[in-house]
Amino acid sequence: MVTVDVAAARGKQGSSRVSEEGAGWACAQVGAFEALRPSKDTFTWLNPKTLWRSRNEILAGLFGDPSAEVRRRWVASQRENGADPDFRIVKEVGRDFSFLVVGDTGEGDASQYAVVPGLLKLGADTSFAIIASDVIYPTGAAGDYCDKFFRPFKDYDAPIYAIPGNHDWYDGLGGFMRVFCGSKPLAVQREGFRLSPSGLRGLLWKKPEAIDEPALAEAWKMRGRPSQQAVQPSSYWVLDLGRLLVVGIDTGIRGTLDREQGEWLRHISADPRPKVLITGKPIYVRDDYKPCPIEGGSTVDEIVTDPKHNYLAAIGGDVHNYQRFPVKAGDRVIQYLVAGGGGAFMHATHTIPRVTRVPEDSFKCYPLRGDSLSFYSLLYSRRFRMKWLYLTPDQGLALMSERVGNTPPRDMAEPVRITARMKWAARLLGGWPFPFRLPVGRFFHRWISELSDWDTPPFFKSFLHVSVVGDELRIRCFAATGCLPQELNPPLEDEVVIPLPAS
Repeated sequence: MVTVDVAAARGKQGSSRVSEEGAGWACAQVGAFEALRPSKDTFTWLNPKTLWRSRNEILAGLFGDPSAEVRRRWVASQRENGADPDFRIVKEVGRDFSFLVVGDTGEGDASQYAVVPGLLKLGADTSFAIIASDVIYPTGAAGDYCDKFFRPFKDYDAPIYAIPGNHDWYDGLGGFMRVFCGSKPLAVQREGFRLSPSGLRGLLWKKPEAIDEPALAEAWKMRGRPSQQAVQPSSYWVLDLGRLLVVGIDTGIRGTLDREQGEWLRHISADPRPKVLITGKPIYVRDDYKPCPIEGGSTVDEIVTDPKHNYLAAIGGDVHNYQRFPVKAGDRVIQYLVAGGGGAFMHATHTIPRVTRVPEDSFKCYPLRGDSLSFYSLLYSRRFRMKWLYLTPDQGLALMSERVGNTPPRDMAEPVRITARMKWAARLLGGWPFPFRLPVGRFFHRWISELSDWDTPPFFKSFLHVSVVGDELRIRCFAATGCLPQELNPPLEDEVVIPLPAS
């Protein structure tokens, strides 16, 4: 088990909550991650080919999501081939152990590789890692795994498990099941055209890509050491770690569970031991509540909040930043986290309103809202050559603290007077309300940040280090900015310690 020295982890420059340097603003030297990249290509959602390959998201929303039926076929195939009936993975990790959680990893460009050095350093003695959602962009195809999974994690000397995100499902889960479960492709089911929603969907639906088995075998050699091997029984599973269960669920494209998986989750959750949930879609995000419906009734969160199920935390990917909501459930507090900062473009945090689900000052996010606003102002002031749009990190911090009414999460070099120019800049970027009703913040979060990838620091990426030591479960969020100082000493951005109840 790795023991992380908190003072060393914060480094001399501290975290983004300590200084601008800790946030990566004074990036005098880019980190060594650049040498790890196989090419200097940039992944971008502005490419029409990328958008067309990802069309199944829109088709599922318009004509219905077939993921549940396809998942049932995958599950039946796994059971026929001898998978554990409970999809249980038993690991002997000892009384004290640790593991990593990293979400939304697979763009294969600078923003993904910038996470690798810090992850390898702090994960050197961890027992395993979990990828929480969207292993591979844009469509989860097996042909993309070489540079977006095997190469970046080739030096991580422990098993890696995963749950699929919506992008992994755009390929019918074929690449995911081949790499993580060792499964052969499902037999193709051909249907004649019908003038119906499902018929139209079938006509336009992106079909799974053929797997180049020799190329995949060659890529596998990069994670070919015995210590790295792992085969999971399905796209959803339970890791039995003795003192703790880690339960991973597959939320498909639209963020729901089919009836069979829902029954499995209830069965697994009946075990009284403490649990952590890993899910492809977060339950609390941006102060929205998304309990994850289960086919036939009830929700995932009803299972999580049931005290007899003993869930301590629920960690979800899909949204590309870090958020934490400590939610009171009866006489307990359950930690709900968003952990999608593992490599994809950054979803803005400055569009998150003042939270109401928990006290504002107990809500944590990374990047800080002010840093998010400052970064996007820099990006768009350059892109549109509008110097007046730029807001310094201190100005961003002052604007967002005024906007949400929270305690400034970082000391400012000097007091900032908020001007009309600064407010209008923040309005255009979705961080300040217009005098009239205009939902710029949600539009910015849903579309603008998705079309605003970049390949230079600071990246504001993150990953989680989770440990069980003594009678405590500790979850730490570490930052990856792409700058050398933070690469050498990954900043600790957030930490929560949870007592381990007796099972």
